[in-house]
Amino acid sequence: MKLKFFSRIATVILGLLFLLPHSFAQSENQTKNVVVILIDGYRWEELFKGAEFDLLNNKKYNPDDSLERFKKFWSDNLDERREKLMPFTWNYIAKHGQLYGNRDLGNDVNVMNPYWFSYPGRAEILSGFVDTAVNSNEYPDNPNTNVLEFINNQKGYEGKVVTFACWRATGRCLHKDKRSMLINVPWENIQGNHLTETEILANEMQHYIPQIFGDDERLDANVYALAKSYIMASHPKVTYIDFGDTDEYGHAGKYENYLEDIHNLDAMIEKLWNLMQQDKFYKNNTTFYVVPDHGRGVGAQWTDHGSDVPHSNETWFMVMGPDTKPMGEMKIQEQIFQTQYAKTIAKILGLDYKVAGKETGKVIKSVVEK
Repeated sequence: MKLKFFSRIATVILGLLFLLPHSFAQSENQTKNVVVILIDGYRWEELFKGAEFDLLNNKKYNPDDSLERFKKFWSDNLDERREKLMPFTWNYIAKHGQLYGNRDLGNDVNVMNPYWFSYPGRAEILSGFVDTAVNSNEYPDNPNTNVLEFINNQKGYEGKVVTFACWRATGRCLHKDKRSMLINVPWENIQGNHLTETEILANEMQHYIPQIFGDDERLDANVYALAKSYIMASHPKVTYIDFGDTDEYGHAGKYENYLEDIHNLDAMIEKLWNLMQQDKFYKNNTTFYVVPDHGRGVGAQWTDHGSDVPHSNETWFMVMGPDTKPMGEMKIQEQIFQTQYAKTIAKILGLDYKVAGKETGKVIKSVVEK
């Protein structure tokens, strides 16, 4: 009788031991790769409401009098209007991911730094905390740790974290000269002895296309070509892509160009996502995390941002991947700050991002809870 009893107990224990690894495997994150995309100075208003009629109809903010921009971007229906501007975002990401920052629904996302412009915004996003000493776009090398560096130092990620940036200052923000990561800024080429044809072409094109924004910034199309060609050739695990034409067109008061760039970026994100989902290294294990660094003013102040421009601390973000529930446009009344992105991005990969002596923003639970 005792033998039968102990035999049953042993069978149960062995069964539990057999199940344990399976249970653990199920609880692990499916995400093994992350693409973080920054769109400089893109307002939440256009993302969630599409083109703004008063700006679209104002000759001051549009390069010509053509009605084509109305055909391309305008509809009296809000859903149709925002879909015209960002078709991939609203036809795909909204169904398979999460979009945060529609203030009309009480879903608020904000900059936490007190400056509300580009370098401090990037520093906040990438470090996960605010350093008020980082107070200028001309700020020198940022001494603070960032989440990309943290991930690059983790086992299995060494040399697999890369950045392709539109702006030289992004290199300073990431302290390029002191990092072992690849941080590609204007007008650097992809390096290597065995470059693919697409990498060679991307290198060449950035030098042939006019530098319309000056020596410090290259066009989004160049950044996209470089990043995409490198991703498919080298398969990094974490890629940070830093876009900036939106902010330049905003400051120049060119609303139609601002909208065109957003429309093009939406298409670039779509093509990159689809291409990576066709690659066995990335398929079903990659998360996209898309953010701006700050917002913009409203009305006549839409061209500007900064602490003296109301509403330019209002932002948004969207995320899509195997560990993020497909909840679409978030309608929960809540307050999120972009100091929370760094820890959340690390958490998506199953990592706990910490910085000695600093309190980082908390993980955004709805992004990572299954």
